[in-house]
Amino acid sequence: MSKFTVPTRGEVSENNQAIFDNLKKGLGFVPNLYAYYAKNETALGDYLALQNRKSTLKAKEREVINLVTSQVNGCRYCQSAHTVLGKMNGFTDEQVIEIRKGAASFDTKIDALAKFTKAVVESKGKVSQGVKNNFFNAGYTEANLIDVVIVVGDKVISNYIHNLTGFEIDFPIAPELELELIHP
Repeated sequence: MSKFTVPTRGEVSENNQAIFDNLKKGLGFVPNLYAYYAKNETALGDYLALQNRKSTLKAKEREVINLVTSQVNGCRYCQSAHTVLGKMNGFTDEQVIEIRKGAASFDTKIDALAKFTKAVVESKGKVSQGVKNNFFNAGYTEANLIDVVIVVGDKVISNYIHNLTGFEIDFPIAPELELELIHP
């Protein structure tokens, strides 16, 4: 199989059609990533439940994690989607670019979160004590650490799905960046 396609509403189960209807009502459209999950009977509902779970992190903080993780994992779809969502959560174009690179000079707490997230994703969780100390010294807690990892996991799922399939990106395409790897 060389070409992956996104199913239409008529090509998915009744359960997934109902989810499509709710997404269309809430977002105005069904993003291709969500539609692709509907090729599996339970994946779309399961993924949305994970993504929409209660969190100790604010929406803006979750967008930092989504932007950094998607950049490190090289997922153009998620970089593009979360650039739009990041701006909807109050970040400027320049701030989104800086966050995608794993830093935020404009806010020390967001900077600690971005650096922590980048280190977690790049090292698969084996970050240095200094990176952890910086995260906690910025005001984050162990409960926040757990939520960061859950959001990273959520985003890794989406990043890998799109990286494997390469279906059409239905958001304005985010600019490509050069990313330097850090060594935790």
